[in-house]
Order: sequence, then structure tokens, then C-alpha cells
Amino acid sequence: MMIKSLFRTLCFLAIVLLYSSCIQKEALNAECDIEQVIVPGDVLKMDPRIENDAIFLMLKPSAYLDNIVLDFVLTPGATIDPPSGTARNFETPQTYVVTSEDKKWSKTYTVTCSTDGITTAYDFEHFELSANGKYYVFYEVQNDQKQFIWASGNAGYSFVASKATPDDYPTTPYAFGKDGNCLRMVTLKTGPLGLMMKMPIAAGSLFIGSFNTAQGVTNPTAATHFGVPFDFVPIVLKGYYKYTRGADFMLADGSIDSDRKDSFDLYAILYETDDEVKYLDGTNFLTSPNLISIARIKEEDKVIDGADWTYFILPFILQEGKTIDSEKLKEGKYNVSIVMTSSINGDVFQGAPGSELLVDEVELVHF
Repeated sequence: MMIKSLFRTLCFLAIVLLYSSCIQKEALNAECDIEQVIVPGDVLKMDPRIENDAIFLMLKPSAYLDNIVLDFVLTPGATIDPPSGTARNFETPQTYVVTSEDKKWSKTYTVTCSTDGITTAYDFEHFELSANGKYYVFYEVQNDQKQFIWASGNAGYSFVASKATPDDYPTTPYAFGKDGNCLRMVTLKTGPLGLMMKMPIAAGSLFIGSFNTAQGVTNPTAATHFGVPFDFVPIVLKGYYKYTRGADFMLADGSIDSDRKDSFDLYAILYETDDEVKYLDGTNFLTSPNLISIARIKEEDKVIDGADWTYFILPFILQEGKTIDSEKLKEGKYNVSIVMTSSINGDVFQGAPGSELLVDEVELVHF
């Protein structure tokens, strides 16, 4: 009996030791990021933009910048100083320091609030690396403050190009522009993983709006959210471009269609927002009934493989039966977006690797 009792005791102890060895104390989180910004009241004109260590909030003119309270959603366990709920004067940019749960890491964010509309002249001289350091992010500067109004598909490409440098991505700055730097968009292959997902190419692109990274893998077309609020009536979109066409047109299954040739796209849209439509995306940006006017380059006007910069001027054309309501304009009910891509069918993952579109000195003319 004693031997059996001892045996049972030893077995019990062995089970306890085995179980306890499986329960390891979870390491404290080393991340120190702001994931969301919450602005109380109906003062936001568009969703907050969080880029790297900068946050851009576009507010309605009625907002009082000298007394704004922000709340933050942080990575688990992280803390922020000043804490959420602190009223601050955002007539000038304010900084917040986020400290990781393990207290070993911290990150300083600069939060800019603006009641100004977006700038409308774009020379693509302003860019920085993304928060993860993998690719370039473009922004504008107005009144010495950053405006993060541009987005690209670079975030989506990062899932299939883990070893790529920032200059290897589809959308990058380029030193040899019309005047200084310019925007460079190149259609690239996405490798075995992209081919397996029937996404064999990634077209270079840049657009006014945002890219929903969470949707970027499962539904990259819907992940492109076009537009920011615009308080003016756009007249024309103008600027300069160069385009070089890639050799082999690739279909979504990875095969080559020798009868098709690649082309670029360059356009701007104005559309109305409402309770149901907060933004247009890659599935409806040219078909939505909310579209008001479109300025788009015609296929017959495109210069392919030109050695010199080509000037373009694209008038905004009102859609049939559409008008612009001055009251809705004042209330910020219209969004505008500019969209540029190196492959016109890139949204369905068709195009020629090597197609390159350079764009510079773009202006959105309005009254």
C-alpha cells in the first residue's frame, strides 16, 4: 500500500511539474504604437491618419484648436504621456510619448490638427519611411505642418516582398523629375506567393485617400479608400508625366497575353458623401452613383515611351444629371481624390512588369 501511495504521489508531482512547465510567464509587450485616435464630438472631417511617428487630424472650421481632448488606443500594455483625455492646445503641433509595457521602448508622436483644407499643388518633394521602415510614404506641407493625404499600395506589396528595400517598392520618389524630385510608379512582379494568390503583379500607384492594411491581403481592391474632404469646385487637373511601357502583358493567372499592351491611368474624382457612403474604394470609384465629376486622361491622348516630359491638362466633367450644391460644399459633404498608376488594369492584377510612370508638378485647379 505504501509503495502504491508513493507511486501515486510521484505521478501527481510529475503531472504538476509537467503542467507548470507548460505555463510560462508571458513576456511583457515591447510594442509602443498608437493604433487609433478618438476625437470626441463631431469635429473630424476625415478619419485620423497615423503615419510612422506623425498623426494628422483634419478638423472642421468650427473646431477650437486651443482646447482639444484626444483619446488613444495603444498596443496592449503600453502607456502614453500625456495620458488620454488630456485637454491640449493644438494651435501648434503637440507631442505624445508612448512607452511599451516592458518599459524598454518608447516612441514620440507628433500630432497635428488643422482646420485648413488640403493643399492643391503637388511637387512630390516630401516623403519619409513608413513606421516599419519598409517603404516610402508621401505627404504635403501646408503652413509648416504635414498633411498625410497620400496613400499607395506599398503596404500591400510588403506582404510579398519581405526582403525588398524601400527603393525596390512599386511607388517611390525619384531624383530626376521635371523639377527636383518626382513620383515614380513601377509595375513589379510579386513572386511565387503573389502568383499563387492570382496577384502576379503590383502596379505602382499613388492616390489621395488611405490604404486599409488589414484588408490589404484578403481584398486589396477594397482596401483602397479614395478621397478626402474638399471645400472647392475643381476645374482641371494638370501636370507632367513620362511613361514607359513594359514588354510582356501579364494576366492574373501569370500567363502572358501577347496581344495586349499596358497603359497607365491618371485621373481625379469628386464625389458626394452621405450616411451610407463615407468613401469610394477600388470596387466602385468610377461607377458609384455618388460620383459628381471626373477628370481623366483619354487613351488616345497618352504619350507612350516618350523621351520628354508630357504636359497634361484634364477638365472635370460633370456626370449626367449631377450638380454641385454650394451648401453641401460648405458642410464638407464632398470628397476629392487624385489617382495615378503605372498599369491601368493593376486593380485586377493585370499589367506589364517594368511599366513605369513618372509624374511631377501636379496641380488641382479650383474656384
